[in-house]
Amino acid sequence: MLPLDLYDTASRDVRLDEGALVLGGMARSIDRALLDALTVVERDAPFRHLLTPGGGLMSVAMTNCGAVGWVSDRSGYRYDPVDPESGKRWPAMPAVFTDLAARAANAAGFREFAPDVCLINRYEPGARLSLHQDRDEHDLGHPIVSVSLGLPAIFLWGGQQRVDRPRRVPLTHGDVVVWGGPARMTFHGVRALAEGHHPLTGSIRYNLTFRRALPRG
Repeated sequence: MLPLDLYDTASRDVRLDEGALVLGGMARSIDRALLDALTVVERDAPFRHLLTPGGGLMSVAMTNCGAVGWVSDRSGYRYDPVDPESGKRWPAMPAVFTDLAARAANAAGFREFAPDVCLINRYEPGARLSLHQDRDEHDLGHPIVSVSLGLPAIFLWGGQQRVDRPRRVPLTHGDVVVWGGPARMTFHGVRALAEGHHPLTGSIRYNLTFRRALPRG
């Protein structure tokens, strides 16, 4: 078997771990619809570089759509129904977003996934995301669905401890990663984005991350 680093996820699905799957190119056929919907979200909730609790600025720019949004400042990480910059509620999640997230989760074995938030990250060359766990959600029984658009990136897939050495997983335009169940708390991140050009996004990589943040009720 070839090392994971050499897999071309653009043309095949790759099992990362039990409960974790790369769906190669799943979103490519609707890429323009996704980017058009993203433009509408950005108009109402522009991208911004969030402040970390330690006082630094994240290299990745971020915005949100859905019932709540993920925010960070000196008081910590949290979900908030209101955009702290505008004082307004976050834009509604576009139907093309929710449909893709549900289909991807179902394809990975997670039935009836209904995300209530989409974190949207914008990477420019040099931007990166350090190894972390997604642990601010109310119910960790729901999976994470992550969609790559634009420039390719190296996704870092670690273990259950931060010190576990991560594997390098190449992701290209339209790839979707789903993880949940026993893989839900895996540490993951993104290596610094390399220079490049994509015909739809230019020198940018977008990442749509779908989650279920709030309890049902």
